[in-house]
Amino acid sequence: MRTVGVEVEFAGPSAEAAVQAVQRAFGGRIVEEDPHAYRLTGSNAGDLSIELDSRMLHPSKSSEGKSGFLPRIAAWFGFAASYIVPCELVTSPVPMDRLQDIDQVLSVLRGIGAKGTQDAAFYAFGLHFNPEIARQDAQTALAVLKSFVLLNPWLRREVAPDATRDLLGFAAPFPAGYVRHIVAPEYWPDMATFIDDYLAANPTRNRDLDLLPLLHHFDAPRVRAALPNEKINGRPTFHYRLPDARVSDAGWSIAPEWNRWVAVERLAEDRDRLNALGAAFLTFAGEDKSWANIVERIALP
Repeated sequence: MRTVGVEVEFAGPSAEAAVQAVQRAFGGRIVEEDPHAYRLTGSNAGDLSIELDSRMLHPSKSSEGKSGFLPRIAAWFGFAASYIVPCELVTSPVPMDRLQDIDQVLSVLRGIGAKGTQDAAFYAFGLHFNPEIARQDAQTALAVLKSFVLLNPWLRREVAPDATRDLLGFAAPFPAGYVRHIVAPEYWPDMATFIDDYLAANPTRNRDLDLLPLLHHFDAPRVRAALPNEKINGRPTFHYRLPDARVSDAGWSIAPEWNRWVAVERLAEDRDRLNALGAAFLTFAGEDKSWANIVERIALP
């Protein structure tokens, strides 16, 4: 069974209060990394972490370690920042058939007052999926990327990105020229060419489907040579960023967003349909919303 990691941002309870609530519901052992970062291990919902979503608040993750003046400053600043900086729930990889456990964790957080994107005009919280790649080769990675960019106008329409996220410039789409290049039916390069083309057009983590961790996993020296200063941890997963996490809404679930990702993977597995849709895209001259309607009719089950 393949696995997927999940990341969800929320506001309201502190990281400590949040992890304690999850422990009460699911068991496990709490490990304090610093006053604003906690891990929960061995719980019935799997291993996870909850922390304020800012690296500057976590000196234990820096080269200076946990001792000295910096941790005390970070702890003080973290308490002040907790009113405006969201917390982030990060799960360890879980089997894809256990994703409902994450909704149960979010229900616990909702019960102690966790807030989502819709609760304030300046909130712009994200939901991220890190699905394990089905096969570790260039063909599989590229097929998923092709499918994603072809379906992206539909995905964005269905997700209805929060306006604040757009103002922040979060999760930019792939450049139009790169999209046209890769969806061509004849574009199935080897791994080195695939990575080089991606890095030339996308020297950034700011993409709604971020492939840099996956490409770093495939060929770390090649990625590091192109992006020596970018923070990248290699892993055999895609990193799919969604711009809306409505944690306080009892009717909200991660399931619809995940099901749309499954639609991306299903199209990626159908090479003939994928190539035909790529060819159709290259002749299309309308707007994104029109293309979204087209792919919904012809490319989705």
